[in-house]
Order: sequence, then structure tokens, then C-alpha cells
Amino acid sequence: MKINIKALITICLAAVIIVIGCKKQEYTFGKIVTPKDLTLSTVIEGADAANPAGAGSGNVTIKTSAIGAISYKIDFGDGNTKIVSEGELVHKYTNPGTSDYTIVVSAIGTGGVTTTTTQKITVFVAFEIPAAIMQNLTNGSSQTWVIDRKTPGHVGVGPLDTYTSTYYSAQPDERAECLYDDEITFTKDGSSINMTINNKGQSFFTAAATAFYGKSGGDNCYDLDVTGVKKLAFMDATSGSTSANSTRIQFTVPGNGLIAFGTGGTTYELMELTATNITVRSIGIDGLAWYQKFKLKP
Repeated sequence: MKINIKALITICLAAVIIVIGCKKQEYTFGKIVTPKDLTLSTVIEGADAANPAGAGSGNVTIKTSAIGAISYKIDFGDGNTKIVSEGELVHKYTNPGTSDYTIVVSAIGTGGVTTTTTQKITVFVAFEIPAAIMQNLTNGSSQTWVIDRKTPGHVGVGPLDTYTSTYYSAQPDERAECLYDDEITFTKDGSSINMTINNKGQSFFTAAATAFYGKSGGDNCYDLDVTGVKKLAFMDATSGSTSANSTRIQFTVPGNGLIAFGTGGTTYELMELTATNITVRSIGIDGLAWYQKFKLKP
């Protein structure tokens, strides 16, 4: 039998190539190291004994370290995450008001192994009051307002699903005199606004709200101490109003929340605000929408 040596050599070489090509390739990652001694610390900008949640910038310095970590994945607790190679950075929280966040840090070692730790923080973020709101309320410094007693609807009430006083609108000078002598002063304090009230010793409450202010009885004037400076907390409006019927900005008054006409409401939406007139809407303790109209003190 005649053997084709050339063909045989070709077949053998092909077989060798196939064997070599099918050999499983091995990969090595080196030694897998799990990070250990993971630490996490936070410093809230402006925090002190009086303001433990910070001064309002929302900036928080986050420091973390671990032995054997090659990177860190940080979940800030506000819907944002970041992977960094070094364990120190500043994160800015933006949700207005005081909120709790849980920071989750995962130290990543070789091979992707992780070690995790968490820390809960409370951060205060000051709402940035629009320039027009600041200017019209305070005139850049301080100015005083009174109930617009001659304007129909200077006190009114309506349902929650509307933005006008469809149930009742006071006629000029219709309400008790103790309402009309109140003076409300808005004062610019850096990027914030403070409010003081001079009610001449008495304020007017609705019957439904008297107990809220520690009194009893029907619609009437009641002795009430409203002295002191109140720092207002501004925010975007939470009602269903639109830019067609509201500024879409509201503020909360600390304490009993009273401005002039006491309904048990503590949060006031600025429905209208010009250099000379204000209309506010608040939800009373009776579940109705109450309105007040103010003008600059003559």
C-alpha cells in the first residue's frame, strides 16, 4: 500500500493545532482580598449644637476607608450613587427641609468582593426663596403689612379643590376690629425671611380653631401672646394649584402658625404677591381652604 507521507503530515499537524486550540485557557486574578476595618464618617456643613442638621447648604463631607479596598461605591440615600477610588468627597443634598438619609458604603476589593457599612444622617436644606418673593415681601430689608380690610374677600373660605373663597368672602370692615389692627412684618435675614406680629394683645379665631390655640368658645377675639421672631420655612407649594392662580410658593410658620386670622393652619401658600398686595391660602383645622388678603401698612 502506498502511503502519502505529505498528506499524513498535514493531517497530524491539523490534529495538533486542534488539540492546542481546544485547550482551556486559564486566568488568574491573583489573591482575592476582602476589605476589612471599613470606617465611615460624615461632617454636615454648618452643623453645631443649635443646628445639628446643618446651616442649610446641604453639603456633607463623607470620609471612608478600609484595608484592602481598591474603590468605594457610595449610595448617598437620596437616589444618587457614585464609585470613587478614594474615600473622601463632598455630596450636596438638595431636598428642601430636614430629611433623613441612610448612606451605604461598599468597599470593593480584588475580584469584586465587598465589605459594607451604613450611617444615618439628618440634613437640613434651606429652600432658595425666589428673588421676586424676597423683594416683594421685605422690600430688600423689612416692611409691614395689614389686613386689606376694605377689599371684599379680605377673609374668605372655600373647598379644598378650588382656589377661591366660594363659600364666604368678607365684605369691607365686616370682621372684628381685633383682626384689623394686626401688623405683620417680614424681614430679610440673609437668604431667609423672619416674621414678627403685633396683634395688640388679641387675635381672632374661628370657632373650630379655638382649642388649637388653647382657648374655648366661638368665633371671637382672644388674648394671645404672639411676640417673638419666627423664621419662616419656604418651599414649593404642595397643593394642586398652578402658575395661573398661584406663585406656587408656600411657607410654614413655626409654633401655632398664626398670622392674623386664626383657623389652625400653619402653612400658607402665596396665591398672589405684588409689591403692594398679598393673598395667602391655608388649610384650617376644619379641613377648609381659608384666604387672607393683606396690603402694605400705610
